[in-house]
Amino acid sequence: MEPNDLTVRPLTGRDELDLFNQLPYVLNGQLADDLDRGRRRPGWMWVALRRGRVLARAAWWSRPGADDTPFLMDVLDLDDGLPVAERVDVGTRLLRAAMAAALPEGERPPEFCRFVPPGWRDDTAVREGVESRTAVLERLGARLFVERLRLEWRPGAPLPAPSGRLAFRPVRGAEELLPLLTSVLEGTLDAHGRDDLTRMTAREAAVGQWEEEFRNYTTPREWWRVATLPGGEPVGFVLPARNAYNPIIAYIGVLPGHRGNGYIDDLLAEGTRVLAGQGAERVRASTDLGNTPMANAFRRNGYVAFEHEIDMTWG
Repeated sequence: MEPNDLTVRPLTGRDELDLFNQLPYVLNGQLADDLDRGRRRPGWMWVALRRGRVLARAAWWSRPGADDTPFLMDVLDLDDGLPVAERVDVGTRLLRAAMAAALPEGERPPEFCRFVPPGWRDDTAVREGVESRTAVLERLGARLFVERLRLEWRPGAPLPAPSGRLAFRPVRGAEELLPLLTSVLEGTLDAHGRDDLTRMTAREAAVGQWEEEFRNYTTPREWWRVATLPGGEPVGFVLPARNAYNPIIAYIGVLPGHRGNGYIDDLLAEGTRVLAGQGAERVRASTDLGNTPMANAFRRNGYVAFEHEIDMTWG
């Protein structure tokens, strides 16, 4: 027992999932499947308990088959019934212990992300919940990085017909994709891309995205499209795919020399058509809240913002 009869520990096994899910969150319904498929482990799922009641919890996620290091922290919940000061104190004690045990010593902790309703600032209870979690993370050295829009297209939503301005063909493997991705990183408005470019070259950032994300999609790479002018010159590309949960627009970009011509709409519509043609019941995507051109393109193509994502990083 810790002071105030607070016990902080990881789950002992999958059979404690109901205990972990005492606190509500949109991801609760995915946790059992994540455990079964190796995306989570009991040792990465921690609780702070007082007489059997969960006062706080935290969890990390990783890709199946990855090494023993978590890739992302995506659960941090606090009991809203506690006074704010106690809530933050309990969460801090939980997360400090969990990070010391679950993460490699001396390495930068994984990024944290949280899904919230689009109007979260206007809802007092939701806003206070976000502020409490932010306070816990800031005590341990994290900072707000970016807020993102999570968007969704569903069959029946508007989907423009091909404009005829561009031709589309499958991407010719990594040997073509990497130079294209390197190019579109020039002048990117994406916060993660801009952050990468402060620490590495555009080519290194492109290779990192390939290694950490794109190569891991198991859906056919024939879905990936390069858009070309009538003479065959590439103007951009779009990567329709499916992750562990949904069909998605994994990436979309227009080459710097072709920006400002509205080609982003052609690319997005093509990527959506590819997934719709595969029977997708919905297509999800995301972009930074501040990336107005991309957000507007999604809206023009029938996508609706159903959530926001708050990302925090360390150091």
